[in-house]
Amino acid sequence: MKKIEWRLNQKNGIELVEPNDNLSKAYIKKAEDALKASTALENNKDWKISSLYYTMYFSLYAILIKLGIKCEIHSCTIEFMNQHLSDYYNNEDTNLLKKSMKARIDAQYYTDRNISDEQYKNIQEEAPKFLIKSKETIHKLTEDKTKDIREKLIQLNKK
Repeated sequence: MKKIEWRLNQKNGIELVEPNDNLSKAYIKKAEDALKASTALENNKDWKISSLYYTMYFSLYAILIKLGIKCEIHSCTIEFMNQHLSDYYNNEDTNLLKKSMKARIDAQYYTDRNISDEQYKNIQEEAPKFLIKSKETIHKLTEDKTKDIREKLIQLNKK
């Protein structure tokens, strides 16, 4: 929990806000648009990786917004998923998102870092599945689960 506690005190880290179903739907739309854009980027590996990463990230962020949680630090959002959404996502999902984030950073910001064909293929195959899983998670979230997650964050913030 130390990782989450630290992020509660960071500027743009985890912050409780009002849950917002409309904004959650808008982030799912952004995720779907990123996935569609990736198909148009067939001959551009760097931007396709970025688009596929954002497919997954936006779909995860839609869940946070539905829960009433705001976070502008990607690694923090992923850690939140790992610690508080383990009923819906497993370690493979967390590792996929972490590796995809690193691949996106390497592809966007560096010219001398290579993303292996195997990793590239994995991101292409898994991003649509992750989006589906996120949509399913949104529908599975109950009011009780939402209250439980929010209450845990409130308690961590008091420490």
